[in-house]
Amino acid sequence: MPAHQVAFEVAASRVDTLEAVLEAAGAEAITWAEAPGSGAVLEPPPGETRLWDRMRVEALFPADWDHDAIRAAVTEALDGEPPDWQTTEIADQPWERAWLEHFRPQCFGGSLWVVPWGMDPPDPDAVNIRLDPGLAFGTGTHPSTALCLAALAAEPPVGETVIDYGCGSGLLAIAALRLGAARVLAVDNDPQALVASRDNAERNGVADRLEVAGPDAVLPVADRVLANILAGILQGLAPRLTSALAAGGRLTLAGLLASQAESVQAAYEPACRFAPPVALDEWVRLDARRAPL
Repeated sequence: MPAHQVAFEVAASRVDTLEAVLEAAGAEAITWAEAPGSGAVLEPPPGETRLWDRMRVEALFPADWDHDAIRAAVTEALDGEPPDWQTTEIADQPWERAWLEHFRPQCFGGSLWVVPWGMDPPDPDAVNIRLDPGLAFGTGTHPSTALCLAALAAEPPVGETVIDYGCGSGLLAIAALRLGAARVLAVDNDPQALVASRDNAERNGVADRLEVAGPDAVLPVADRVLANILAGILQGLAPRLTSALAAGGRLTLAGLLASQAESVQAAYEPACRFAPPVALDEWVRLDARRAPL
């Protein structure tokens, strides 16, 4: 029997409440994404979900759903304001297959692919990272993540020790390992993120070279440090991250807007020497090398 999907936009502050309401109403799958035209909000501190000021929610319900009751519950959660939502009837199919139709293989730097689990890679001979459809974030679709993946593909960390600070799903850590890193330390303050990183590394055959740790871990001396998190957090982490970089080591910072690049860069100077920012949409990536010690 066909399923039913509802889609609508809400303020980001309503996400947690609405997710609980939709789950209680019988939603079989819930997906959050940036609403078109929403203002940018940077990636949050490690382990927290990235949000924009407005989010688009899509919720999938079984054929025997009660449309009016669900709409009433959502309206109550929105303080009595009915949602402007669209309903779609979806032919009977596994929700994983529906997910695959929204997330297609993506190529970064011409040699690195992120491919949904269960889908054949466009180039079997390329470096392919397989992702589970259960992942809500960390799929490479956001510009800041794409910028980091492109940086890794452009200068593969062959034989290097790498730190992925604020690892989330572990995508950047796995990319570094698939591109030849000898060892990666993935750091996050959310235990669930560390579990996800480990699980995804297992799926991609690189778990033996991945170590996961909380933010209080002693950082090794690294050839490369990646950090895709809030601009303010990046500034505060400057002493910790620069001290972990070997002389001449590469630093990649992302998750910030062009207007924030100068202040973030200043926090790492003169210990690090920066190249010009690399932009994608309204987001930028900062690349630097550790000055001689």
